[in-house]
Amino acid sequence: MRWRDAMDAALYGPHGFFVSGSGPADHFRTSVHASPAFAAAVFRLVSRLDAALGFPTPFDVVDVGAGRGELLRALAALAHGSATPDAAPTPLADRLRLTAVELAPRPADLPPVIAWATEPPEGITGLLTATEWLDNVPLDVAVPTDTGWRYHLVDPSTGEETPGPPLTPEDLTWLTTWHPTPTPPRPSAPITAPVIKRFASTEGPEPDANLLITERGERVEVGRGRDLAWGGVVRRLRRGVALAVDYGHLRERRPVGGTLTGYRNGRQVPPVPDGSCDITAHVAVDSVAAAGARVAGCAYTLLSQREALRALGADGGRPALSLAGTDPAGYVRALAAASAVAELTDPAGLGGHHWLLQPVGVTVDTLMAR
Repeated sequence: MRWRDAMDAALYGPHGFFVSGSGPADHFRTSVHASPAFAAAVFRLVSRLDAALGFPTPFDVVDVGAGRGELLRALAALAHGSATPDAAPTPLADRLRLTAVELAPRPADLPPVIAWATEPPEGITGLLTATEWLDNVPLDVAVPTDTGWRYHLVDPSTGEETPGPPLTPEDLTWLTTWHPTPTPPRPSAPITAPVIKRFASTEGPEPDANLLITERGERVEVGRGRDLAWGGVVRRLRRGVALAVDYGHLRERRPVGGTLTGYRNGRQVPPVPDGSCDITAHVAVDSVAAAGARVAGCAYTLLSQREALRALGADGGRPALSLAGTDPAGYVRALAAASAVAELTDPAGLGGHHWLLQPVGVTVDTLMAR
């Protein structure tokens, strides 16, 4: 079967990895799981956006691919502890409408203030987030043959691949548009990419794992379905910002061989789409961004996570050494906080992730000003 269909069944089918399991946090650490500093930065964005929209009632925060609601739980707690601006008619905590979008069953311990849905609501006013969601949107894999580009078929039980039918005209157009040199010579050294997900285990990947850049010859991961998915959620936004945070690449440096890989129990494993592991691939961020901009009718902003978090006040600066003499406990806390932010902003890791901000009826510049 085609990789897109295999991924969909393996991740979101009745016994799929994200539907029937205990949740992503048991298998890998995203920015949401790595440090409370991530949620704190997103909350600063929420607060700025709330003011820019004129303190609407309600103010929506919709998290697509919400896992077990970790980000929304943190934002709810931060809202209840925040001060109310003088211009706000009522506190944000009283106007906040939180919606987690997931196919898995609602967690039993999820606070009732957080709604649980399988689709984003219509007419969102506020912030729509998608943190490491697009990398799990199913995609096809294409390979060049003597008769042109063809889909790669995969056996879901073994991961073995064989060439299949020719690409549809739509997918072929996407490939030729977003992979301007789709059959490049293999470089003498592999193109490097940031770590895409932190291991929950310290043991690292299994020895035979399909690593970030595969060694299985020329192949292209066709991201047209992800463009459609992102455009679909942006269409649900009436006013506000749609924010995608994910690992990915741009047209100038598409990884040769692709990035398809698997994760299970904190370790990187071969991508066998049998439902036993996460199946993920880097996002063609510029293609996705263009799709969202077409729907919104206005330009997008693309930043690295390092740039974005610094703009939102999380710079990872070490506390002054003099604090250790006057407040030793405070110094230790500040040092720990700085270390947590350093992980989020490391350009070779989570800091290399992309922040794609698609505004609708608002400007991004004032929201991300340092």
